[in-house]
Amino acid sequence: MPVIPVNGIRLSYEEAGTGAPVVMIQGTGGGRTVWHLHQVPALTAAGLRVVTFDNRGIPPSSECPEGFTLRDMVEDVAGLIERLELGPCAVVGTSMGAFVAQELALARPDLVGRAVLMATRGRTDLLRAELTRAEIDLYDAGVRLPNRYAAVLRALKSLSPRTLDDDTAMADWLDLFELTSEPGPGQRAQMEVSRLENRLAAYQGIRVPCQVVSFADDLITPPRLGQEVADAIPGARHEIVEGCGHYGYLENPAAVNKVLVEFLAGDPP
Repeated sequence: MPVIPVNGIRLSYEEAGTGAPVVMIQGTGGGRTVWHLHQVPALTAAGLRVVTFDNRGIPPSSECPEGFTLRDMVEDVAGLIERLELGPCAVVGTSMGAFVAQELALARPDLVGRAVLMATRGRTDLLRAELTRAEIDLYDAGVRLPNRYAAVLRALKSLSPRTLDDDTAMADWLDLFELTSEPGPGQRAQMEVSRLENRLAAYQGIRVPCQVVSFADDLITPPRLGQEVADAIPGARHEIVEGCGHYGYLENPAAVNKVLVEFLAGDPP
C-alpha cells in the first residue's frame, strides 16, 4: 500500500472507486482494512472515491510509541487530505475516529464538506473514563489475557444482545476476535486519546453538515452520548441503528451503509 509522509510521520493509505472523495477514520486499534468488508464496496458502488488509512499507532503507519494526542491525529488527517488534494471532502469516523472527524470539522472546515460521526461522544463520563483507565492499567501491568478470554470480553463489550444470543454468529465473531493481534505500544497511545475532555460547548462552533449515527445497544458510546453531540452541532442529524453494539457498522452493515450513502452521495444537506 502507498505510504506518504504527513505531519512528521508516515501514513499508509489505500484508495478505491472514483467520484467525490470520502476519507474514513477507524477507532482505537482498528486498521483501514476493517472498512473494506462492507463500507468500501457500498460507497464505491454509490459512485464515491473512498480513502482508507491506518491511523498513527497502527503499522505500517508510524507506531509512535512515545505517545500522541488527539490534535496530532487531527493534523494527520488534515495533512492526508491536503497531500492527496481531496478537500473539501467528506469524512467518516467511528469511535475514536469520530472524535478525530468532529475535531477536524471544527478546526479545518475548509477541508471537510460533510461528516458522519458514528459511535461518538463529546465528553467522557465516569464509566467510560474508568473503562479507559482500567484498559491502560492492564496494559501497563504487562498482563496479557488468554486469547479466548479476551475474545469473549470483547464480544460482551462490543456486540448487541441480538448477536450474543446467536450461537452461529458468535462462533464466527469469537474466532475473529481470537485472531486479532495483541495491542502494541501504538495502540496503548491511542487509548490515551479516549480520555476526551468535555468538548460539547466547542462543537457549537462546527458549521460543517454532520450526521451522527449511534447504535442502540452500544455500551462503549451509548446513544445518549451521541445525542449530546448532535444537539451541540448546529443542524446535525442523529440516527439510532437498532440491534447493534459498538461494532454496528459490522453487525448491521446494510442499515449503516444506507445512512452513509444517503448522506454522503445525496444532495448537500
